[in-house]
This record gives sequence, C-alpha cells and structure tokens, in this order.
Amino acid sequence: MLSPYQVLDLTNERGLLCGQILGDLGADVIKIEPPGGSRARSFGPFLDDRQGPEKSLYWWAFNRNKRSITLNLDKPEGRTILEQLASKAHFLIESETPGEMAARALGYENLASLNPALVYVSISPFGQDGPKARYADADLVVLAAGGPLIIGGDEDRAPVRVSVPQAYLHASAEAAMAALIAHRERQRSGRGQHVDVSAQQAVAQATQSYILSVPLESDQIQRMSGGVKVGPLKVQLVWQVRDGNVAVVFLFGSAIGPYTRRLMEIVHAEGYCDEATLNKDWLRYTELMLSGQEPLAEYERLKGIVGQFLAGKTKTELLELALKCGLLIAPVTTIEEVVNSPQLAARGFWTEVHHPEVGRTIRYAGPFAKFSRSPIRQRRRPPMIGEHNREIYFQLGYSDPQLESMQRRGVI
Repeated sequence: MLSPYQVLDLTNERGLLCGQILGDLGADVIKIEPPGGSRARSFGPFLDDRQGPEKSLYWWAFNRNKRSITLNLDKPEGRTILEQLASKAHFLIESETPGEMAARALGYENLASLNPALVYVSISPFGQDGPKARYADADLVVLAAGGPLIIGGDEDRAPVRVSVPQAYLHASAEAAMAALIAHRERQRSGRGQHVDVSAQQAVAQATQSYILSVPLESDQIQRMSGGVKVGPLKVQLVWQVRDGNVAVVFLFGSAIGPYTRRLMEIVHAEGYCDEATLNKDWLRYTELMLSGQEPLAEYERLKGIVGQFLAGKTKTELLELALKCGLLIAPVTTIEEVVNSPQLAARGFWTEVHHPEVGRTIRYAGPFAKFSRSPIRQRRRPPMIGEHNREIYFQLGYSDPQLESMQRRGVI
C-alpha cells in the first residue's frame, strides 16, 4: 500500500514501532542509526542470553521491513547527508528530546524548507511544548503522568506498571496513524506537516472512559488486584482456577445481567448456591447495592460463591462451558499458550525468518492486520548495523573510497 513512499526512521527506543508499521504497509523504511548502532540494540532479552547489538530480541521485535544505515548527525557532513535524504523522502520519524533536532538545524522548519511535502513525525514523552517538554522520561514516568499507572497493582500498596514497557508502543502506533492522516492531507494539498505525538497523551487513552470521571464528577476507579474499585464496590475481573486464571464478567445491568444469570444457573445446578441466590435481580443488582437495598456484604458473599465454583475447574473446561452456554469467561493465557495458540496458527500469524548472522531461523509474530487485496509481508528481517550503507549511499552518489573516508572520520 505504501510501496511508492520512503520513510527516514531516526527513532530510538521511543518510536521504533512507528517505522515498523509503515514498513509493514510497504514503505521503504531507512533506519538511520549512529555509528556503532542504536542504543536500542543494547536492550534485552538477547538470543541465547548472549548480549550483543546483533542479538537483541527487543531490536528484532520492532525493526522488521527496514534497511539500516549509520550516520552521525552531530557532524556537519552527517547533517548534510540527512538533508540530502530528507529532500526526497516522504516521511521522517524522530524521537529526540524536543529541541535537539532543531538545535542541529534538522527540525521540521529546516527540512520543510527543502521538502515542503515532508511529513515530519516527532514522538516525545510530553510533546514538543509545555512545561514538561524536556523532562526526563521512562516507561514508568510516562504511565504515571498519563494516568494508567494509578489503577495497576494491589490496593494496599503503591501502584505498579505493566512489566513489559507499554507507553511508547501506544505512542508509536498513534504516530503511525497520525502520519497516514497527514499523508492523506498531503495527497489533497501537496504539502506535508509536523506531527507532534505525546506519549503522555497516548497512554491517557488507555484509561478508557475513566479519564472522564473527574470532569463529570463521577466515582473514580481505584486499583485492586484482579479488578477495580468503583466507590464502595470491589469489582473482581480475574479469578483463580485449578491451572491458572480466567477473566469473568460478573456484572449486572440490562447488557450484562443475562450473562450473569446464565452463569448463576450453572453455579446453582452444581450445588454452589441456593434458589434464592439464583433468583436475584441481576438486571438491577448494581442499583440495589448503591441504594442500600442489597448490602455490600451480600455482594462479597456472591463473589465467594462464584470463586468456589471456578476454583474447581480448569481454564479449558471453563472455556468450553462458556462457548456452550454463552458465558463471559476467557482464559488468561501464558506466553507459551499464546505462542501455541491454534487460533493464531490457523490465521497464519507466525512467520519463520532466517537470520544469517546467527545461522538460525527465528519465529516472528506476524502482521498486525490482514488485508485481502494487499497482504502484509515480512519482506526484510531486522537489519544489522549499517547493513545497507553501500546500497543506499551508492544511490546518493557516494563511492567506496568516500564511504571508507567517512567511516574513518566517524561520519558513518
């Protein structure tokens, strides 16, 4: 879909996924790394636990369908080469601290003067302006600033982040989407623009509708292991079973109540509750609790009953029961179960990619979406450091002696 277009990917670990999404859609993505390689190559885990810039699984995860060149933007000659590349490119993605690209005379205004059609995408912790624009960041910092952190973890201790960094994955995906929106406008007007993506704003959307609770003066949710607290209600969403955990929607109202009724019919049939419990008003149960007609202690008793019922069954048994009876139950899968998922296998999600530099074939996660007319293909494995220097610099008119000289002088 994007095969006619070229992307210059200058991102560090803050924005790698953005370029990969555009590459998956067919764009020619040139990954521009400093001499010696991107610092993201130092992030683990590593293949066979052997640390090295060409064995970072983190790097491999976010850099397929890209070509790599090395270029030192702190040298005048390096900046001149980037200007040469940017004058013909369609997209540029960067994730430096705000102001650093402009300080090198490589900001949007500088490069747009050479190429007015350039879509210039900046990914940063807090955006290009505002009092926090140049604050130091980490995944933990951004999640804390954006809101999701406060609802993660146990209620009786400090909040915790998701173990796998999430903030810049949100920001990168939104940056790719925003770049395509700017591209659509460019097709109409012929002009590019500066796309400013704040990771803080991106992860704020991960609070879902709860971000509206403050302006609407509604109850704010609070963290609770395996669920959330809303006012006095402790809503359990994850439950322990014989071989792990399942997610169960044990909620009420006109939309969810009928599912809860069906679950309680099975719980009753297996002898875990009496008929009076079965016949509660599951459509109005939240209203009954909030009005005091049904004590919260009774709700806690109901959760205990459901927990006893679930604890005696396996994830597979509960999934089969959910499919047969129309229940809102889903297994909480392990990474191994995801990798061996029959559903993902049936959809051809996994891709075997040969890595000659390590002499092995690696199994990769596949496309983020399926397109019937223009399917996403794994055209390139993640590149080695400067793997495409000769290929790309030759296209710019440089010779082997010139490349050797630039390498000696630390330009590439």
